Amino acid sequence: MKAGGIDSSTIESMLAQMRAAAQRPQAESIANLASPIGANKSTGKVDFADALKASLDQVNQVQKSAETLGKNFALGDDSVSLSDVMIAGQKANISFQATIQVRNKLVSAYQDIMSMQI
Repeated sequence: MKAGGIDSSTIESMLAQMRAAAQRPQAESIANLASPIGANKSTGKVDFADALKASLDQVNQVQKSAETLGKNFALGDDSVSLSDVMIAGQKANISFQATIQVRNKLVSAYQDIMSMQI
């Protein structure tokens, strides 16, 4: 059955790819929990500045790769599918929104500490 120029097998294929992509980040995040970013191997401590910088660099990299995929798709590159572009864009959006939430929590904690009486 055709639905707007896309047959149902193509839609099912896209859904399968999206489900597979949704499962991958969970496995990666579990692996990342085992080895913290910026962890000092001898003391087991995590340097906050290094962890924050690494996280921001990772978000930046995800956004750059999503932008590159979008540009390649717009230029007509046959190796880039629309589903890849949409998934990369959603990953970039989610990582950016998570970064904003962390920033908001840090600002809130800072304001709470600054309003404490000594």
